[in-house]
Amino acid sequence: MKKILITSATHSLGLRVSKLLADRFEIIQATSDELPAFMQDKFVKIPKGVNPTFAHEMLKLALDNNYEYILPLQLQEIEALSESLLLFEEYGICIICPTKQQLQELEILPNPGKELPLSILLDKTDLLSHRQVDIEINGLGVLSDSEMDFFLAVAR
Repeated sequence: MKKILITSATHSLGLRVSKLLADRFEIIQATSDELPAFMQDKFVKIPKGVNPTFAHEMLKLALDNNYEYILPLQLQEIEALSESLLLFEEYGICIICPTKQQLQELEILPNPGKELPLSILLDKTDLLSHRQVDIEINGLGVLSDSEMDFFLAVAR
């Protein structure tokens, strides 16, 4: 089973996404939040997305632990990793987030409610429903009813 690291795993959105992907991937839950001692064994500690070395530290973590996918959920993490997509790709690691240019054009949807169905788009495929879509953006979000628009979901 392929490994996916999900950031912000202590937030409700991170927990929701972890459950949605549990039967398809080996889930590694990560957080930059401070945790009480009894929770530290369940989560991988990562730096904050604003840290200037965030992308390099995430690359090292992925290489050291053979993570094939990283799904960042904080906007600052997405911004940092969107600038390094090619670097990760060279090492066979897929960052599931929009490019830096796409990110500037996307509408952001913080903490989408449970009534909104989530999609995780990767190479024009929704990983949750296994359907093909005509949207060339990677990331977690919500598709419009027409499936022509994509709103990027982030944890806040």
